[in-house]
Amino acid sequence: MKNDNIEDLFKSLDFDVAEPSEDHQERFKKKLKQRLKKKTKTSGIISLWTPVLAIAATFLVAFLLFQGVFDNGLGKEQDLASVSPEMKNTQDFYASVITRELYNLQQEKTPETEAVIEDALKQIQILEKDYEKLKTDLSQSGQDRRVISAMITNFQKRIDLLTNVLEKVNNINDLKNVPHENNIL
Repeated sequence: MKNDNIEDLFKSLDFDVAEPSEDHQERFKKKLKQRLKKKTKTSGIISLWTPVLAIAATFLVAFLLFQGVFDNGLGKEQDLASVSPEMKNTQDFYASVITRELYNLQQEKTPETEAVIEDALKQIQILEKDYEKLKTDLSQSGQDRRVISAMITNFQKRIDLLTNVLEKVNNINDLKNVPHENNIL
C-alpha cells in the first residue's frame, strides 16, 4: 500500500527529464576553468601577503600594549604630569620640595632624633601608598578634578609632615645644645 502511494506521487510530479544540449558539458568546463584561474590569481597575491600582514599586525598589537592603549587592567597608572603641562610643573615642584625636605631631615638625624625621624618616614610611606591609589583612581576616573585635588593635597600633607618633623628635630637639637646646669627647677 505504501509503495503504491509513492509511485502515484512520482507519477503526478512533473520532472524535467530532457537531455541537455551537446555543448552543455563543454560550456560548463570552460566556465569552471575561468573561475579557477581568477581564484588562483587572487589567492596567490593574498597568500604572498598573508605572512607579512600577520607579522605587521603582531608588531602593532605588541606596540599598542606597551604604549598602554589597552588600558583595561593592563594600562599604566596616570599621575599629575599626564593631566596637563601645568600639573606636570606642580608635580615637579612638590616632588623637588619633598626630596629637599627629606634630605634636610636625614642631615639632622642623631641618636636623640632617630625615633621621630623613623616615625615620620613611616608616615611618608603611608602617604606615598595613598598617592599610588590616587594614581589608579585618576586613570579610572578619567582625570576627575576631585582626584587631582586629592593628589595635590597628598603632596601638601607630605610637605607639611616633613616641615613639622624638621621643626621638632631642630627643637630637640636645640634643647640638647642648651646647658641645663644653670637652670633651677
